[in-house]
Amino acid sequence: MIVRSGSLRMTENIAQTFVKKLAPNSAGAFVVGLYGDLGSGKTTFVQATARALGVRQNVTSPTFVIMKSYSLNAKRYSVLIHIDAYRLNSGKELEALGWKEIIHNPNNIIFLEWPERVSEILPRSIRKINFTFIDENTREIDVAT
Repeated sequence: MIVRSGSLRMTENIAQTFVKKLAPNSAGAFVVGLYGDLGSGKTTFVQATARALGVRQNVTSPTFVIMKSYSLNAKRYSVLIHIDAYRLNSGKELEALGWKEIIHNPNNIIFLEWPERVSEILPRSIRKINFTFIDENTREIDVAT
């Protein structure tokens, strides 16, 4: 499903629809790979999704700290983990941050920016979302089904 977002409100609506369709992964964490260039809307989408899942605190980009976690009161998940792999050179660096532990917990929902940087350790069940910068106000969001 490809949609265009011309505003924060539209992105929030897309995120809410995404959250409504989430199905837990009993084999481990639900992993969402966010693909797209800098400024294409990946972090904005995570922020909107976090709000839709009930996160009240400010969700910021984990670019410099690599990973941030947020507690959820959602029925399906208890922790939202936001990872930015832009500064990583391989999956081994992500594994050093506890990837194997967080990926095996079915109570986690993980949003991973720049997943192509750590592709060798990603699960086959990863959900892919592609972001394209159209202009200053418009993004194209392709939520693979």
